[in-house]
Amino acid sequence: MATPSPGYAITVRVEAPSSSTATSGLAAAVSAAGGALTALDVVESFADRLVVDVTCDAVDSDHGESITKALTQVDGVTVRKVSDRTFLIHLGGKLEVNPKVPLKHRDDLSRAYTPGVARVCLAIAENPEDARRLTIKRNTVAVVTDGSAVLGLGNIGPAAALPVMEGKAALFKQFAGVDAWPVCLDTQDTDEIVSIVRALAPVYGGINLEDIAAPRCFEIEARLRELLDIPVFHDDQHGTAIVVLAALYNALRVVGKPLDQVRVVVSGVGAAGHAIIRLLHAQGVTDIVACDRRGAVHPDNGEGRDEFRRWIAQNTNPRAAAGSLREVLAGADVFIGVSGPNLLTGEDIATMASDAIVFALANPDPEVDPIAAREHAAVVATGRSDFPNQINNVLAFPGFFRGMLDAGAHEITDAVMLAAAQAIADAVGPEQVNASYIVPSVFDPEVAPAVAAAVKQAAQAG
Repeated sequence: MATPSPGYAITVRVEAPSSSTATSGLAAAVSAAGGALTALDVVESFADRLVVDVTCDAVDSDHGESITKALTQVDGVTVRKVSDRTFLIHLGGKLEVNPKVPLKHRDDLSRAYTPGVARVCLAIAENPEDARRLTIKRNTVAVVTDGSAVLGLGNIGPAAALPVMEGKAALFKQFAGVDAWPVCLDTQDTDEIVSIVRALAPVYGGINLEDIAAPRCFEIEARLRELLDIPVFHDDQHGTAIVVLAALYNALRVVGKPLDQVRVVVSGVGAAGHAIIRLLHAQGVTDIVACDRRGAVHPDNGEGRDEFRRWIAQNTNPRAAAGSLREVLAGADVFIGVSGPNLLTGEDIATMASDAIVFALANPDPEVDPIAAREHAAVVATGRSDFPNQINNVLAFPGFFRGMLDAGAHEITDAVMLAAAQAIADAVGPEQVNASYIVPSVFDPEVAPAVAAAVKQAAQAG
């Protein structure tokens, strides 16, 4: 599982002798230390020495230090400095604001600001609907978090969550032309979050809730949807569910099984698990068994839990299967993990039905080693970028919001989410789909427009 990643890329600037073997010795040192060399650039050259930037991917921070130490042990080599490339791209943040109109002279200022802007303000005061036509509202999304469930890092707070929200905003712009902005709230009180978001909503055309812990996230989303006339979307729930369903459509094409006849086991009943189960249920999957830390959720053990787990208990597990995750997995056609690392082994996957499908989505370490799972399953997907079939929400949320904004709609229905999932699945053509390619690349430029068009049409259809 431990493979070098661009997320731990380093550039080590070294001085080395100006011999014919100097650079090859540096490359050999990186390789021997287990790093993945990506660039080796001579930045200065002298008669007796070279200054070289050695850029490579590491497994983690400690591994980066090991690679640096290995370079110091090359004869005649001195390390000048080490730069962490991930931290470098975050210096000063990843976002900026640029005006869309020229402000070069007095006439420009008079129209964009005072006195001309007063006429636009009065027009909106008279007809509030014009805010969507005459301001940034028509193309702007607030990326809202309380920092309570950030990536796989847990409750790290709003300031520490800001780099993730900046990245999310950058993805909105890059893939769908949506202007998004981080809104990191220094509170984890449900009432306060709802009140704050409601108060700032006039600026935005949509609200993307992000990295808010369950079950609080469910109530926040439900209440805001009731209060606001703009779309409210919790990406950790519905974005994940949309991409999982899209991947499942194509995985079932590979193995030749119908969606309404497969047995599905879902590990994890938090935000993502709950949304996945509800969307599968809406699409006609009837045999779903959800597992939490206590094992299978079924009608007899649903009482006393929160309302969302009670819904799962009442609407899934028609065979009343009981037992641990390992026990209920036997004979299943599909495993979907949105829980924690290393819960299963390859031997557990071997107990599933023939031509099994495994989506082990816990990050950075999946529920089961993908290599071990692949020995027994026909199709394997993860949330990681270093394995085939990455289930990544960026396939969904940019185009999803683009479509909702273009439709001027706010109600997010099952039909809208199903349309988005189908559009993502259809981005992989019949001649392309195979066990290692069930979802399109996140860099496929056709995905976001296709999702936007499908969402717009579904939203306008009501």
